[in-house]
This record gives sequence, C-alpha cells and structure tokens, in this order.
Amino acid sequence: MLHKTKGVVFRFTPYGESSIIVNIFTATFGLQSYIVNGVRSKAGKNKMALYQPLMLLDLVVYHKENASILRIKEASCSYAFQYLQSDPVKSTIGLFINEILNRTVKEQSHANELCDFIFDSLVRLDKLDHPENFHLQFLIQMTKYLGFGPFDKTELAAWHLSEDEDAVLDQLLQTNEYDRLVKMKNEQRRNLLDALLRFYGNHVDGMGSIKSVPVLREILS
Repeated sequence: MLHKTKGVVFRFTPYGESSIIVNIFTATFGLQSYIVNGVRSKAGKNKMALYQPLMLLDLVVYHKENASILRIKEASCSYAFQYLQSDPVKSTIGLFINEILNRTVKEQSHANELCDFIFDSLVRLDKLDHPENFHLQFLIQMTKYLGFGPFDKTELAAWHLSEDEDAVLDQLLQTNEYDRLVKMKNEQRRNLLDALLRFYGNHVDGMGSIKSVPVLREILS
C-alpha cells in the first residue's frame, strides 16, 4: 500500500553495482530501510543527491508490516538547505547531529513528533546566524523525544560542572529557541558537551564514542 510521509535521511550504504540501501526516519513509520535502484549510475546521479545524510524529503512509499527492506515510489526535497552543506561550522555541526541521530534513534514510538523536531531543528540550523551552541541545545531538547527527558540539570551533577558552567546550563535550559545566543567560553562549551554525551551514554545502550566530536571541537575553537 502507498503512503505519503515526510522523512529525514540518516545514512545510506551501496548495494550492488548501482543501487543503495537508504535508512530514512519517517514521520509515519519511524526508521525504515529502502532500496533505491540505479542512483549510483551516471543517469541516476541527480537522484543520488536526494539521499545524502540529513536531507529532508517528501515521500510516497510502499509499506508492508514486518518487511525489512521497502521501496520508494516518489521522493522530492522538502527543504533546500542554503548553508548547512557549505558553511564549515554548520556542516560540522550537521555531521555531529547526524551521528547522534544514528546512534540514538532506534524506536518507532512518537515518530511523528520526533520527525517534526528533527525537521524543525535542521531548518533552524540552516538559518541561524550564530550556530555555535546549537549542538548543546539540540542534545538537551531531544531528550524529550528519546524517552529519558525532559532533561533536568541535576542529572549532570555527577560530572562536576563548575559554577559558571552550571549557570550557562541554566540559561540553555530556560530557552527552547535556537536563535537565543547564550554566551560561553570554548572550555565551557567543551565541558558541557562532554557532560551531555556522558548523560546520553548512560541512557542509550551501545552508544559508544562520537567520532565527530574532535572535528566539532576544532571548528568551534
């Protein structure tokens, strides 16, 4: 049966000579795997652009319960990024966010709410003038959708934040708006990120280390 839904691309893997298996988090069905044929050929290279990580799509998909791999009938870009893929800071933050999504999003429950949150967050990142704190605010807000939020700062007490870092965290918690710039030093930003990732690691089985963190720290320093 055909269904219309929106979705965000998490990752893809090559399959055969010219096809891919693409993992897309959909608003209707949660995380799904789709086979897309011919997109790695010369004729299909334009379509391949649709399936890059974090692309926001409008989809018409075939769906069958308990099927491991499905097919896409139609796919189109829902929002064309202006800066996310070209701005060094935003693209690095996007790389980090993509890794977080791939490590943490495993369930189908509340798919529509989570998909809306991801869509809205990525569009805001694309438009932000000052994105340097975006990753911290994203991690805090996403706890509500992963089943271990809303986030409470007392849960970070074990990570020995300084008084200044505790005050900065208070400011981050008091706003749901990405465009409110909370002033902090680079060291505070790094320490808050470490604490948040440890918090996530305590709640997400097999999360492991986030490989994009060193690049993120370098680009934000």
